[in-house]
Amino acid sequence: MTGTPLALVTGATGYIGGRLVPELLAAGYRVRAMARRPERLEGREWRKDVEVVAADAGSAEELRAAMAGVDVAYYLIHALGTGAEFEQRDRATARTFAVAAREAGVGRIVYLGGLHPASGKLSPHLDSRREVGEILLASGVPTTVLQAAVIIGSGSASFEMMRYLTERLPAMVAPRWVENRIQPIAVRDVLRYLVGSAAMPPEVSRAFDIGGPEVLTYRQMMQRYAAVAGLRPRVIRAVPVLTPKLASLWVGLVTPVPSGIARPLVGSLIHEVVAKERDIAAYVPDPPEGLVGFDRSVELALAKVRDLDVRTSWASAATAGAPSDPLPEDPDWAGGSLQVDERSAVVDADAAALWSVIEGIGGAHGWYSWRLGWVARGVMDRLFGGPGLRRGRRDPHRLTVGDPLDWWRVEKIEPGRLLRLRAEMRLPGLAWLELAAEQDDAGQTVFRQRAIYHPRGLLGQAYWWAVWPFHGIVFGGMQRNIARAAEAAARDTGRPAPTTPPGDAR
Repeated sequence: MTGTPLALVTGATGYIGGRLVPELLAAGYRVRAMARRPERLEGREWRKDVEVVAADAGSAEELRAAMAGVDVAYYLIHALGTGAEFEQRDRATARTFAVAAREAGVGRIVYLGGLHPASGKLSPHLDSRREVGEILLASGVPTTVLQAAVIIGSGSASFEMMRYLTERLPAMVAPRWVENRIQPIAVRDVLRYLVGSAAMPPEVSRAFDIGGPEVLTYRQMMQRYAAVAGLRPRVIRAVPVLTPKLASLWVGLVTPVPSGIARPLVGSLIHEVVAKERDIAAYVPDPPEGLVGFDRSVELALAKVRDLDVRTSWASAATAGAPSDPLPEDPDWAGGSLQVDERSAVVDADAAALWSVIEGIGGAHGWYSWRLGWVARGVMDRLFGGPGLRRGRRDPHRLTVGDPLDWWRVEKIEPGRLLRLRAEMRLPGLAWLELAAEQDDAGQTVFRQRAIYHPRGLLGQAYWWAVWPFHGIVFGGMQRNIARAAEAAARDTGRPAPTTPPGDAR
């Protein structure tokens, strides 16, 4: 490699990819971040320091263009939670990536896979991770495969699953896999290994087991988490009757992690996953202070949660099956088949007060509307495999493009003026919600609200008309209560806008 090496980071909108980019920049690499929808990277603190390229990992042509001049390519893509055929998708995408990397002359591939036993039948999730690693190793490009078990860090799906199970259930009946041994690893050690792998000698092409300094059972991990979090010891009874499918449904009800993602994670826990070697230390030495222990990694994660500094999470990646098309600007799109509920009202407050309420919507602040209706729709969505309302929001006050917001995702934001959300709930169609703060010619603040729906087939049309009678309650109530909250903030400018709406508050 000559000059400053260039690193391509795929999955840059995801949990690990979004954290790897700044680590590579700090290590002196040039970074090219790849995303299917680059606008979702707007608002990241490192956005201006990297080159962003739009590419679909399933397109060989787009991948070759994205890999032009790349020294090291990070493969951080997986089909976790995308349905029953995720193994085929993982396999096809890995093969396309491997061929494109070879043809583009990439110097090294680095892949973060899963730690797994050396023999025996694996869960579908772990088996797919193993297979992807083998496909990349056979690419003809020097490849580093890092195999990790449970990653402990604020926002990781594995950590959030453990966190919510422990916090919400003082006593629980758990599957017998809670007695299996696991070697968890702190996310900061994972990132250190990922960065260090870029500089491995070209003759090194192999898999490495990576893990933290301790081997624990899942029961011990929950009890240790409870101790660090200041909770009483948990009562955990292991039984042999909870299958991975039943356990994943249970996890989906108790935690924010949807059952579609929980199922492969739970399926992986039926195995004991302990590192069989530590050869990685010959190429990426341990830091002087050593690897981060379990208790310390939990402390660091909880500090990030408490300080509202969770920069990426498992929900950073789009929900499986969610629409990815941006809202069409052409009003004649799809033959004018859009259904629209549009409302506007003059608000007795300045635009800044109105915007502070708009940007704070969702999560713990609620939706300024019919609480029972939102909760019921959220429960229904989770039963059908959607995210429901439990994803919350990354930051209670600020939003950026790509942020998850309960069952929505921020598609567009014009600070001080416009927030557009795209629905990721299970729907027979595509849906958006727009909230805007404007000033009319008379200098009055106008609150504009638009719910937009593009039905898919007859079922989509039936859905729209079935929920139409409730629009006045849901969207009318939302408009009134957001306006009232903004007016209350304007009357009391010495304090921030209220975090719960008046009237039919959440």
